[in-house]
Amino acid sequence: MEQILKNFFLFMGKNKVATKMAKKYGLRFGAGRFVAGASLESTLETIRKLNEEGLEVTIDHLGEFVDNEEETNEMTNHCIEAIKSIANQGLNSQLSLKLTSMGLDISRELVIRNMKRIMEVADSYDVFVTIDMEDEARCQATIDIFKELKSQYDNIGTVLQSYLYRTVEDIQDLDSLNPNLRLVKGAYKESPSVAFPQKKDVDENFKKIIKMHLLNGNYTAIATHDDAMIAYTKELVKEHNIPLDQFEFQMLYGIRIDAQRKLRDEGYTMRVYVPYGKDWYGYFMRRLAERPANVAFVLKGIFGK
Repeated sequence: MEQILKNFFLFMGKNKVATKMAKKYGLRFGAGRFVAGASLESTLETIRKLNEEGLEVTIDHLGEFVDNEEETNEMTNHCIEAIKSIANQGLNSQLSLKLTSMGLDISRELVIRNMKRIMEVADSYDVFVTIDMEDEARCQATIDIFKELKSQYDNIGTVLQSYLYRTVEDIQDLDSLNPNLRLVKGAYKESPSVAFPQKKDVDENFKKIIKMHLLNGNYTAIATHDDAMIAYTKELVKEHNIPLDQFEFQMLYGIRIDAQRKLRDEGYTMRVYVPYGKDWYGYFMRRLAERPANVAFVLKGIFGK
């Protein structure tokens, strides 16, 4: 049943009609648990509150199915506004973004132009930018663009996913850049031809890439809610005397809040991934697919008021 629900939510997350309906009717049906709000203003207040609790942040202005240049320009302008607002208000936050929202599916020239506009501002305001990883079909293009930008800007990182067979080679390939990487399990539905179909294999590969990247001496963000992976990382850094300022834990906004505070209290850097915006639907469906038990929160949001 869990696999059926997962496949259903991943299918619905790619449904363009449902996406348009979700934009129209706003943050209802429980999505507010996982999405900070529709506006930048409300999200800045969320960042401030998290910072006051000793938690660091990265924000992501959500965008799905961007298929025209005008919309990519709007997304780019919004990212620039967010960077300036973070810096001017003295908030402890980074910026995350998806290259499809910058024009990846339209043209390479467009996405590079938009990313350079963002990176010039991020560089001048000293705000770090992470390029989120999307599905496997866009993986190589994302890595190639990251490499190009990394050659010009220090304050940029990207994401690698442990459920892909290719990721160990990607870690090795990127090592010469001393990259700041967020390591995750992965949340898209992929073919067994490119991704491990079994959870145990995904988990083992996750441990492998965490160890590789940390022992390479590179900054590592371990983005997980899995207690076993958190415990593995703690033991690994203790065994190899890896300093606390070489890595951080990351979790999603609204998920395992007590665990986030526990890691903070133990002295680890704990960063919360805070998504916001009107285009929340695809992100929300992937959160439900990752853990169908989250449906209970949705039902509570609908009927529990």
